[in-house]
Amino acid sequence: MGWEDTAALPKAGPATTFEVRDANGPVNFVTHPSPYHHLKLSGDDINMASDGADGPWWNPRYWRKRTWAIVVGVLVAIIIVAVVTPIEVAKRNRYPDYYRIDYALADEYSGTTFFDQFNYFVGYDPAQGFVHYVPREQATQLNLTYASADAAILRVDTSVGPGSEPDASTGRFSVRLESKRQYDTGLFVFDVRHTPFGCGTWPALWLADPVHWPDNGEIDVLEAVNRADTGNQMTLHTTAGCTVDARRIMTGESLATDCHNATDNNAGCGVRGPVDSYGTAFNAGGGGVAAVEWRAEGIRIWQFPRDSIPADIAARRPDPSAWGSASADFPNTNCDVGAYFRNQSIIVNIDLCGQYAGSVYSQSGCPSNCTDFVANNPQAFTDAFWELGAFEVYQRA
Repeated sequence: MGWEDTAALPKAGPATTFEVRDANGPVNFVTHPSPYHHLKLSGDDINMASDGADGPWWNPRYWRKRTWAIVVGVLVAIIIVAVVTPIEVAKRNRYPDYYRIDYALADEYSGTTFFDQFNYFVGYDPAQGFVHYVPREQATQLNLTYASADAAILRVDTSVGPGSEPDASTGRFSVRLESKRQYDTGLFVFDVRHTPFGCGTWPALWLADPVHWPDNGEIDVLEAVNRADTGNQMTLHTTAGCTVDARRIMTGESLATDCHNATDNNAGCGVRGPVDSYGTAFNAGGGGVAAVEWRAEGIRIWQFPRDSIPADIAARRPDPSAWGSASADFPNTNCDVGAYFRNQSIIVNIDLCGQYAGSVYSQSGCPSNCTDFVANNPQAFTDAFWELGAFEVYQRA
């Protein structure tokens, strides 16, 4: 449909002729003091007559049923857009109220009794790692776990080589700890001085219910694989229905938003921190503190380098409302935190190869293949150890 000049018409006068042409109906002439243009309508445009009667196009009394249907459809679409759009915008902009909570110290894992508060996992590795997790007695004998007044160490074995009896052809000795106490919310402050790394390694500090996984969820606080040169990864793993595809306030890079463990080979909804949040750079600065606030409004994780730890943490009066944007933010907008996360133990381990490190080993720049490298190169695991200060768990005061 469009306007065009009508050169054949007479010049303007007191009563000018305005011509309307309808491609599907008769030609109508109306007198109107207007410039000399005529309106061309295609067959799909508004018809000017109804039931054979002629009349002006702008008068609904002369519209055909098809015209009415088109107009009504357009109005309905406009109404739907006008109603739905603000609702969707509001939904996308929803954000939980992380109001200030007063916390009080409930549990502390530190000093020479650090390991007394953990169970040593023994048996088949659920993540299919190339590893033998040993009990406490063997870990002590192999010097894989030991504690002083201010630090606890967890290591991968570096003594068993190709000529050893037995050798490491079926997996290398390592440790996995699970806290004896379980939690259902809280503020967790982890002092970490050295993170493990090296080809074939898959270390993690995390929260989970190891007996009912993934039904009760998993919160990965510190995790990396192989050379660990891409930064720390913070991730949630859940059953179906928990997503974080909503407004988030964080400094980390979102890797995925569906937390379902069956999505993308259990990748979870991860967030990556900067390069210096794990591995060589992190360790060179003396490590730092990782803090997890787990509450009904959501789960947030912060990382603070050693020289930037908030004074309220050092004073044992932590106040997350004063810490600024989290490194990773998992709001409850599309994930009922209380329904997906419960009965969590604190877990620290160093796995080898397995579902994660093994699957990306060939892209890591590491030599040979994962299991052969792990079995035959004990000296490669001298940096594969955790050095931990105190773990502090705070609950609502």
